[in-house]
Amino acid sequence: MAGAPLTMTSKPLLPPPHLTPFRRFRTPIAAACLSPTTKPTMPDPHPSLEVSGGARDRFLPAFKTLHLPYSPFPIIGWNRHIETLFAAFYRSVPDVRYRRECLRTQDDGTVALDWVGGDHRRLSADVPILILLPGLTGGSQDSYVRHMLVRARSRGWRTVVFNSRGCGNSPVTTPQFYSGSFIGDMREVVAHISAKYPKASLYAVGWSLGGNILVNYLGKESDTCPLSGAVSLCNPFNLVIADVNLRKGFNNIYNRSLKRALCRIFSKHALLFEDIEGEYSIPMAMNAQTVREYDEAITRVSFGFKSVDDYYSNSCSSDSIKHVQIPLLCIQAANDPIAPISGTPFHDIKENPNCMLIVTPKGGHLGWVAGDDAPYGAPWTDSLVMDFLEHLEKDASKPLESSSKIEGAQQSLEILQQV
Repeated sequence: MAGAPLTMTSKPLLPPPHLTPFRRFRTPIAAACLSPTTKPTMPDPHPSLEVSGGARDRFLPAFKTLHLPYSPFPIIGWNRHIETLFAAFYRSVPDVRYRRECLRTQDDGTVALDWVGGDHRRLSADVPILILLPGLTGGSQDSYVRHMLVRARSRGWRTVVFNSRGCGNSPVTTPQFYSGSFIGDMREVVAHISAKYPKASLYAVGWSLGGNILVNYLGKESDTCPLSGAVSLCNPFNLVIADVNLRKGFNNIYNRSLKRALCRIFSKHALLFEDIEGEYSIPMAMNAQTVREYDEAITRVSFGFKSVDDYYSNSCSSDSIKHVQIPLLCIQAANDPIAPISGTPFHDIKENPNCMLIVTPKGGHLGWVAGDDAPYGAPWTDSLVMDFLEHLEKDASKPLESSSKIEGAQQSLEILQQV
C-alpha cells in the first residue's frame, strides 16, 4: 500500500497470541554434505507452514522458529483485507534518521539511497550491507521498510533503502520512472555500493514489486551477481495474473490506492514528458482509474513495450527465478490479495538448488500481523529474514569447504580404484 502508516502509541486491545518458548538448533551444512547417509536432526517446520524449494534442506538449519505454529493475531489476522489495511495504516513507524545520497545514473536519471545517519562513522567498513527495495510507490518512509531496517541494524548490519525514481521524494531528472523488469538502476546501485564498501558482503530484501525487480535482477545477472544472498517477500511473480486479480471485487480498493500514488508522483514531474516524442498520454496518466491505465499511458511507453499486456507478460520474475544462482528465500502469504499465490512459480523454485519458499496460511499483503510483536510491531517475517541472512553471512564458506572435501574424497577414491 502507498503512503506511510499512522504511528500508534496506544496499547493493543487484544493480547498477542501465546507462543511456546523455542529452542535453538544448529546443524553444520558441511556435516550434511559429508555424511549422506546420516541426516541432521532438526525440528521439522510446523504443519501450518508450507516450506519447499530446492534449497529447503540446505537452509532449514538457519531458522530458529519454523517449528512453531503460525498464529495470526486474533480478528486482525483472520481476514486478508483487514490485515492488509491494518498493517498499512496502523502498524507503528520506527523513528529513523536518514542520510540521503542521490546517485546519478548513466542515463542522467536519479535514485535516492537513504543510509542510517551516523552508521558511516559507527560501523566498520567490512560489516555486511543490506539493500532494501520497497514496493510500488513505496520508499524509506514505509513502516515495513523501517522495521526491517531497525532489525538489521540491531544485529550490527549496515542498511540502505533504495528509493526508485520518484519514490520516497527522490528527484526525477529524466522522463522515465521505473518498471517491474527494469534492472538498470539496481545494477548501478549494487555496483556503487560495492565500490563504496569493497570489503563488505552485500545482501538485498525486496517487497512486492521491489521483490519482482530483485528476482529479475538475480536471474538476469545470474553469472555476475555480486550479492551474497537475497530475500523476496509478497512478490507478485506473474504480473499478468496480478493485474487480473487486482481488478476483481474488493481488490479494486488497492488498485485505486496504488493508482492515486502513481498519479501523485507523475503529476509532480509531468512537465518532463510534455515535449518528448512517443506514445505517452499525459491526460490518460493524470486521469487514470487503474494501475493498468497508468502503465498503458506511461510505463510501457517509457520502456519500449508495444502494449501494457506486452509489458506485464515480459516483466514476470517467475520467468527469471530458474536462473538465480545465489541463495534466495521467498516468503509468500497464501491469502495475499495483491500478490496472488497462484502466480508463485512453485515448480521452478523446487527445481532450483539455490531457492527456498515459505508460504504462510495468512498474512495478507505486507501484513503478517503475528508473533510476539503483533499487532502494532514488526511483521512476523522480519526475524526469519535475519535468521536466513545471518546464516549465509556466518556459514558462507561451509558449502565451499564441504564441496572441496567431497571432490577430494572422490579423487582419492578414483586413484585407489586405478591402483
